[in-house]
Amino acid sequence: MAQPLITQNQIITLALAFVGGCLLYWLDAPLPFLFGSLGACLIAATLGVPLQGAPFLSTVSRTVLGVAIGASITWSLLSQFVSLAPTLLLVPPYIAIIAFIGVNYFHRILGYDKTTAYYAAMPGGLQDMVVFGEEAGANARTLSLIHATRLLLMVTAAPVILVTFFQADLTHRLGPPASELPIYHLILILAIGITGWKLAEWLGLFGASVIGPILLSIPLSLTGVLTERPSQEVIMVSQYFIGLGIGVYYRGITPVEIRRDILAASGFVLILVLIAAIFIALASVVSNLNPTDIFLAFWPTGQAEVAVLSLAAGANVGIIVAHHLARIILVILGAPTFAKFLKHDTKPDIPK
Repeated sequence: MAQPLITQNQIITLALAFVGGCLLYWLDAPLPFLFGSLGACLIAATLGVPLQGAPFLSTVSRTVLGVAIGASITWSLLSQFVSLAPTLLLVPPYIAIIAFIGVNYFHRILGYDKTTAYYAAMPGGLQDMVVFGEEAGANARTLSLIHATRLLLMVTAAPVILVTFFQADLTHRLGPPASELPIYHLILILAIGITGWKLAEWLGLFGASVIGPILLSIPLSLTGVLTERPSQEVIMVSQYFIGLGIGVYYRGITPVEIRRDILAASGFVLILVLIAAIFIALASVVSNLNPTDIFLAFWPTGQAEVAVLSLAAGANVGIIVAHHLARIILVILGAPTFAKFLKHDTKPDIPK
C-alpha cells in the first residue's frame, strides 16, 4: 500500500501551527509565525495531541534563511571583518566556560550520565548534538528535549530583552515584498538553498541545511548574481516551519520528562543567560559594534532562529552570523575530540 503524501497527524499539526501564527499576527506580535507555530505545537504536545512534523519542508525553510544570511554578505561588510577579531576571540573561552559549567551541572548536580551531560551542555545545533550524542551512546530523547527547551526559551526571551534593554524595533521588514521581486528570484533562492544543503550534506557538514546555503550564496552575492534577500512572505513561511519544527520535539512528552528534562534545561538556560551576559559585557568593552549586534552575536540560540531575530531587529546579519558560525564550528569540531574522554564513564542515567 502506497504511503500518503501527507498524514492525518501532519494535517492536524500544520493546522494548529497555522492557527497559532495567525492569532499572533492578528495580535500584531513580533515574529508571529515563529512564536505562534511554536507555541501552538508546544501546547498541543502537552495535551497529548499526536503531532507530526514536516521534516523536508522545515529543512527547506532553514535553507531559505541560509540564503538570506549569505545574501547579506557584501564587500562592504567583508571589509569590516578585521575589526571583528576582538569579539571573535571571545568565542572559544565562551564555549569552554559553557561546556565546563554545563557538564558539571548536568552530571554532578543532576546525575545525568557523563555522555548525555556533555552533549546536553554543548551550545550547538539541536539536530547536530542529538546525532553526535546518540552515536556516542547518550540518551537521544533527553538531548532532544533539553536542546529544544534551550531553543524555545532563548528564542522567546530574546525579543523581550531586545525591546526592554536595547530599545530595539522588531518591526523591520524581513525582506522585500514578493510583489517587488520577479518569480525567477524565488526559483533562484530555492535552487541555491537546496543545492547548498545537498552539497554540504554530501561533504558531511553538520548544520548542512543552513551552512551549505550560506557558503553557496556568499560568492553569488559578492558577484552580483544574488542581489536581494528572500521576500518577506517567504521568510514568514520559513518562520512557520522552523517554529513547528521545534514544537514537535515535545510530542509524547510525559510528566516524568517535564519534571526531569524540562526543568533541568530551564535551569541550564538561566546559567547560559548569566554567562552570555558576562560575555556580551566583555564584547561591548573590547569593540565598538552596535549593542544589538553584540547581544545577538553572543545569544546562544540556533543559526536559523538568530537569523530571523536579526532580520526583524534590522541588525547586521553578517556580523552576527559570523560569531554563531564560529561557535557552531568550534562545537562541532570539538565535540568528537573531547567525547573520547567520556568512553569509560559507566555512571547510569538518572532514575526515572
